[in-house]
Amino acid sequence: MKKGIHPDYHEITVVMTDGTSFTTRSTWGQPGDSLRLDVDPKSHPAWTGGGTRIVDTAGQVAKFRKRFRDFGLD
Repeated sequence: MKKGIHPDYHEITVVMTDGTSFTTRSTWGQPGDSLRLDVDPKSHPAWTGGGTRIVDTAGQVAKFRKRFRDFGLD
C-alpha cells in the first residue's frame, strides 16, 4: 500500500438514540470522539415496523389504487 494516502483509522464511541453505546473503529472524527445517531435500527420505522405514510405527490398512488381497486389492496 502507498504510504500517506489512507485516512487515520481509530476508535470512536457510537451512541444510539436510546442512550446505549458501543465502541468501534472508524475514519470519522478524532480518536475518542462520540458519534450520536439521530436514527438507528432501534428507532427507524423500517426496522421497527412503525407507522408508514405514503406521500402521493403526483397522484401516482391514487392512480394505482384506482387501477387495482378490484384486487382488494386497500
